[in-house]
Amino acid sequence: MSLFCCPICGAPLRRTEHTYRCPAGHSYDIAREGYTHLLPANRKHSKMPGDDKGMAHARRAFLDKGYYRPLRDALCELSAAMTGDRPRVLDSGCGEGYYTAGIHDALVGAGKAPEMAGIDISKSILRLAAKRPQPIEYAVASSYHLPVADDSIELLINCFSPLALEEFCRVLVPGGHFLYVVPSAQHLWEMKEVLYDHPYPNEVKETPYEGFRYLTIRHVEAVIRLQTQEDIHALFQMTPYYWKTPRDGKARLSALDTLDTTISFDIHAYQRI
Repeated sequence: MSLFCCPICGAPLRRTEHTYRCPAGHSYDIAREGYTHLLPANRKHSKMPGDDKGMAHARRAFLDKGYYRPLRDALCELSAAMTGDRPRVLDSGCGEGYYTAGIHDALVGAGKAPEMAGIDISKSILRLAAKRPQPIEYAVASSYHLPVADDSIELLINCFSPLALEEFCRVLVPGGHFLYVVPSAQHLWEMKEVLYDHPYPNEVKETPYEGFRYLTIRHVEAVIRLQTQEDIHALFQMTPYYWKTPRDGKARLSALDTLDTTISFDIHAYQRI
């Protein structure tokens, strides 16, 4: 069986070599790369939602160079501490699978036997995620309509992705854990000093959510050295600043060959009540 359920009728899906199929006969092809499409047409808000092909490849190249390794290591440590021997894990907004794959390997390294799945709205980025060697299921789907059964997930990961709290609460087992990653106050501060005349720190707050118990906030911070303009631009593309920075700020960033900048994250850990 699969961690996924049918997005039309909600029944469990069974994976075969080339398809996912539910008892009612609804069928979903598995792409050559290994992912499937579980986003009904009436839930798509654009022809090609999410990151395009160019942005997906830039993100993959950047992350695979290890710039965000401190964040991945922290997520791996927390995931191992918050799961049992055979955890069912969902990465909502998994992107190209950097954190998903790292968590899988960490759980296996801790002697566990995880079942894992990742969803993202971008078909382009899932093509890259599904090429990773770990046995993880990937599907094009919306965080607001997760193709996952009620009370079926032990650990849910959400890194910089839409916060669909009702869905997260629905799919988590009682007592299950939710890790929510957001930028902290000084994240990319030196890059912002190049982009803007008057940068300001990110807002940091501790927010309780109905249906969840707050456990802790794990702070992760380091300074990274970007050694090529290609890497500087790839990181820039991964941020919301890419869409709202004035032309002169973009020009200043494009003129740099190297950049030392702070990476700073908060991992908010919750438990479903």
